[in-house]
Amino acid sequence: MLPAQAATMLKLQDQLNRRINPDWTRAGQRFLRAAFVEAAEALEHHGWKWWKKQTLDLPQVQMELIDILHFYLSHAIVAHDGADGASRALMADLAGGDDVLLDGKTYSLPALDIPELLELLGGLAVCGRASFKVLATTMGRCQLTWDEAFKQYVSKNVLNLFRQDHGYKEGTYIKEWNGEEDNVVLARLMAGLEAARPDFAEQLLAQLEQAYAKLK
Repeated sequence: MLPAQAATMLKLQDQLNRRINPDWTRAGQRFLRAAFVEAAEALEHHGWKWWKKQTLDLPQVQMELIDILHFYLSHAIVAHDGADGASRALMADLAGGDDVLLDGKTYSLPALDIPELLELLGGLAVCGRASFKVLATTMGRCQLTWDEAFKQYVSKNVLNLFRQDHGYKEGTYIKEWNGEEDNVVLARLMAGLEAARPDFAEQLLAQLEQAYAKLK
């Protein structure tokens, strides 16, 4: 994870949250409760029931991890008094060691399998704690790199903001663009951009604007 990527995600999360509630940082929302629920849902998609046959749905597990990332970012902004403090805390967390202490027990992240990592994410959340290190380790085990997670996160947020700005709530937004859904267009535009650029989100939004304007 690059510092510029962390800053971009935190900025987008703040923008999206403000669109929902301009005073969101003082609303007392339980972001880690939401992270706990997402971890449990990811565990369901992975499979954990030893008494029946289950099939791993890796894309769905990855999607739940991206959702946890959304709630972690929101929590970090509130916990560290803004995006700047949250960014520093996020990078420091990722640079930390592979041992996590919870309820008097030390967990070595390299020794844990995916269900155990998901349980740890949930356990930490119940205790009011977030660990970007544990989340990153879990993503890695689920074949999700930070670069790919960043792309998925940014694209989802940019599209959500774009929809709101173009009448999604009012019902005037056009979701199908010349025979393609907007998320398909988004994926194509995203593939042509360099995600490491500090203005990645702005470039993606600008290209969405250009493509949407051609529909009118």
